[in-house]
Amino acid sequence: MIILSVDYGDSRTGIAVCDALEMLASPVCVIEESYAPKLIKKIADICSDKKAQMIVVGYPKNMDSSVGERAKKCQNLANLISEELKIKTVLWDERLTTVSANTALNITNTRGKKRKAVVDAVAATMILQDYLDYRRNRNGE
Repeated sequence: MIILSVDYGDSRTGIAVCDALEMLASPVCVIEESYAPKLIKKIADICSDKKAQMIVVGYPKNMDSSVGERAKKCQNLANLISEELKIKTVLWDERLTTVSANTALNITNTRGKKRKAVVDAVAATMILQDYLDYRRNRNGE
């Protein structure tokens, strides 16, 4: 199944997708849009282009597992996507993925404007890969 991942931010949203065998998540793009209806339209276009059958939305819980303001915004976006696109949408715990994405970009010495342009797509890729690993491990039980 092809799954799309969304790392939702106030001004930039990272998008990633996996292959049909659910083996590898890859970055797609960063959408620079803050108005939710336009953002959802752009996500819908990518979903259609990639033939995605499911969407995973990063769910940034607080470190104590409580649900803060950012997580509520992500939950709201996931609900809107599900309603508009009529596609299964899953929230996935994404604590520290942006930190991990920044660490990965440090290792590759990606800096400046280029870093800003890709960090959200890298975070979306990490969210999706984590979800794929979970699905693979769960099916093996």
